Amino acid sequence: MTSTSPTTGRNVTMTGHRKNCETLCYVYQDFERLAETSADDIVLHPAGRTSTADDVHGLPHVLLHERNLLAATGGTLFMDVQHVSATASFGAVLGMLRAQAPTTVAMPFCGLWRFADGRLVEHWENPYSFADLSRQLAQH
Repeated sequence: MTSTSPTTGRNVTMTGHRKNCETLCYVYQDFERLAETSADDIVLHPAGRTSTADDVHGLPHVLLHERNLLAATGGTLFMDVQHVSATASFGAVLGMLRAQAPTTVAMPFCGLWRFADGRLVEHWENPYSFADLSRQLAQH
């Protein structure tokens, strides 16, 4: 399956469970859509975490985490999705994390997701290099 990204106009390759692939594509266009697609008790395992104490629990906190990431890029963060693969239980999203501020960022990422009852219930953030991404976002 393929889908055309409404943001870039490029094809996004999708394999596996169609509905879950479409849900992931939908979310990556605007992370505010997590409010529509996620369980209230969603858990986010942020990039760079060192223990389970760093995990983010609950939809309001996950949304705040995503808003803070967007703010760290001056609102320029763009998740350039290239491939989505999903089963009824899990999904993987591959692409390029892009931003223009505070410096130009183009880094591969792999977002892993767990589904339950058709809702997103868990997410693991995986930029190619968390240390490099943190350094780039800290530049002024």
